Amino acid sequence: MRGGRLRTVLSQLGRSATVWAVSTLTMLILAGALPDFQLQSADGDSATRIAITAALGAGGFGLLSALVWPLMVRFLLLVPALVLGLLVFFLNGALLLIALRLNPAARGDASPETAVVVAAVMSAVASATGAALAVRDDDAYRRRLYRLADRRRRAPLPGPVTHGTLFLQLDGVGHDVLERAVRKGLMPTVARWLAAGEDAPRGGTVRGDDPRGGTARGGTARGGMGRGGMGRGDREPTHRLTPWRTDWSSQTGASQLGILHGSTFDVPAFRWYEKDQREVMVSNRPTSAAELQRRAVERTGDGGLLTADGASRGNLFSGGADEQALVLSIATKRRSRENRSRAGYFAYFSDPANAVRTALSFVAEAGREIGQSTRARLRGDRPRVSRGGLYPLIRAFATVVERDVVVAAVMGDILAGRTSVYADLVAYDEVAHHSGPHSRDAEKVLARLDRSLALIEKCAEHAPRPYRIVVLSDHGQSPGETFRARYGLTLGDLVRAGCGLPVPRRAGRTRSGAEARAAVRAALRRPVEESGEQHRPDRRSEPIVLASGNLGLVSFPDVGHRMSKEEIDARHPALLPTLANHPGIGFLLVRSEEHGGVVLGAYGAEIPVAELADGARGPLAPFGPGAADAVRRTHSFPHTADIMVNSFHDPADGEVLAFEEQIGSHGGLGGCQGKPFLLSPLDLSEPVADGGALVGAERVHRVLRRWLRECHGPQVPVGTTERADDAGEGTAAVDAPR
Repeated sequence: MRGGRLRTVLSQLGRSATVWAVSTLTMLILAGALPDFQLQSADGDSATRIAITAALGAGGFGLLSALVWPLMVRFLLLVPALVLGLLVFFLNGALLLIALRLNPAARGDASPETAVVVAAVMSAVASATGAALAVRDDDAYRRRLYRLADRRRRAPLPGPVTHGTLFLQLDGVGHDVLERAVRKGLMPTVARWLAAGEDAPRGGTVRGDDPRGGTARGGTARGGMGRGGMGRGDREPTHRLTPWRTDWSSQTGASQLGILHGSTFDVPAFRWYEKDQREVMVSNRPTSAAELQRRAVERTGDGGLLTADGASRGNLFSGGADEQALVLSIATKRRSRENRSRAGYFAYFSDPANAVRTALSFVAEAGREIGQSTRARLRGDRPRVSRGGLYPLIRAFATVVERDVVVAAVMGDILAGRTSVYADLVAYDEVAHHSGPHSRDAEKVLARLDRSLALIEKCAEHAPRPYRIVVLSDHGQSPGETFRARYGLTLGDLVRAGCGLPVPRRAGRTRSGAEARAAVRAALRRPVEESGEQHRPDRRSEPIVLASGNLGLVSFPDVGHRMSKEEIDARHPALLPTLANHPGIGFLLVRSEEHGGVVLGAYGAEIPVAELADGARGPLAPFGPGAADAVRRTHSFPHTADIMVNSFHDPADGEVLAFEEQIGSHGGLGGCQGKPFLLSPLDLSEPVADGGALVGAERVHRVLRRWLRECHGPQVPVGTTERADDAGEGTAAVDAPR
């Protein structure tokens, strides 16, 4: 024992000395290359004295980085994370200047701008050197990962060691996008899990158990899968790929609330107006997220998926986890040990090497976006949306900063032996909105996400317990140009025109705007030629029009209840016909005093909600299986809008028309947005029995909770939303603790 500890100490000292030597050499090279960086006096010094000055400066800089940097970052937690990433360079430069001032040789000096450059280069070199030296040393690798996530070593796991479970959400990656990426070789880690390489069956999807009989055990070998020891010809799958179907509201707010808390009830869209509260709810607004989580917990009577020693990372909701970082629903609460919504940023940026590397990647990603958008504009790509303003910084934050911080937090949870972890990686969703779900820009993001999965898999090999890795998505994305680009006006413009309200001159000159105004005059029995006076109804009746991808919501705030079709027709007789007959709109849902609720379509189509059925002719026919049930369920929500508007959908190419400025959108019905995926180890039970369909995020929640019980036994409680006789889930074979 003593000999092993001594070897560890000597190994650590040797690595530290090597990093110091490399840092000293880097400082000498920079002093020779940068005119404003000096390591000698004005009269000149010997080579030995200059080397000593460099060694002392490098040592002082490294010591200050280790001691002072974590404290600085802790004080800066009140600074927005995006600003903190940009401050990294200047703070590092300040530490270097302090190290030079404290140097006993008293010969080092640099201008402030040069100090920033020198500090960034030295931090990057030191980080790369330390990582290279630790590659073949598992203990060093583990310690480095601990530092990445600022985790303290927990006590040994009590009792038999069970499997931990990682739930990694690839935000916005649809089932079809994942399959396509695997076929194209963009995601080799996922391809290996599915055995979907050149020597595997086409398609890459695997269902059921090992075809040779029995269950494939490679899926749980320290980290969720085997170590890659098989050759190309004898590779076996470790995971199965299963599609699932979202509710009508195919967006993160509804899906993640359902997955983590078991309820999507009364979440009709990403944003909607609540008449009783006189407030617009927005899923990614901290106050709204906190309220949605409270309602879900109250409805289910259960804390969430992660209540048993869980961690929630980068999510909208906590899932009842003990450890929460970068969780939106707690962002408005007072920060404490139990509520560390931004602790993940501190954990990551407390290492200056991580901070510098991420900041450099941030700048590179912003530049990459500017270059890609410029080339798309010069090529005249269609469809296309504006990608200027702050968007390059927003994209860089989502694809670099948030990814790095979340991955580091997950690795810390793994090495701490946490029972369950749920983390969201949002990079693909952000890029696909503006570049398109099948664009080269989005494909490059998928490749980088695959490397993140590989890093997490590697980290799991050093964990104190084995882990099963489940990868899933919350929704997909459907391509298509925007409603505004095709018709020259927004949904809000069209609604206002249908109400007889003033619209922007640009919208008024469009064909849709002219037809809407004509419909209003006809409904009000005014001559079409009467254009001098525009009908102006009571200003209190002006509608609130909100968009969630290709789903639009129209509410009249002066009416305290959900208006009926009859009430809307009495107030705005041209509005519903104008919307229902517009070529860019697929169907409407409104309450009806006669039928309870009706779906309206073109040419006077009107189908009572109770009579909706899959496969029947009518406005819902192009939207495929499940559309009728999804619309019927949303109709039952207390806060469903007065008019729910779903855009046109072309089943031939899967395109929809977004009411927002997005060429890859989600939020309503139509196309791949409603078909996410679930990638699970083969030694977990089938998500659904007998090849049935997995429908709704609430159902996914029950499947994930069942898998937690299979991994961890009775310590995972049965949620109140679960039913033992759920015919769609089959029998859950709970494994004995391992």
